[in-house]
Amino acid sequence: MAMSMGKMAKMLQKAQQAQQQVQQEIAAMQREGTAGGGVVKAVVDGHKNLLALTIAPEVLEDADAEMLADLVVAAVSDAQRQIDREVERKMSSLAGMLGLPPGLGG
Repeated sequence: MAMSMGKMAKMLQKAQQAQQQVQQEIAAMQREGTAGGGVVKAVVDGHKNLLALTIAPEVLEDADAEMLADLVVAAVSDAQRQIDREVERKMSSLAGMLGLPPGLGG
């Protein structure tokens, strides 16, 4: 049974609207990653840009530059992994809504 052009156009429009909504939700996301038991915190947005970095003062008292750098990298990576998981979840949800097989939503 062939789908009419009008019905297909409506489905495509609905798909585009859903994709735009998901993209807006991703852009608005913020996640916090931590390292060193929370002494370093990093906040990234949905595009994985670093928005904020907090370092507990006690870390700076015996500051080992290499250790501090490792903690910063770990906190940023933690936040970015959280964003990746959330984006994957949203894209899977979008793919399901559009009737696509898993893995084809992004």
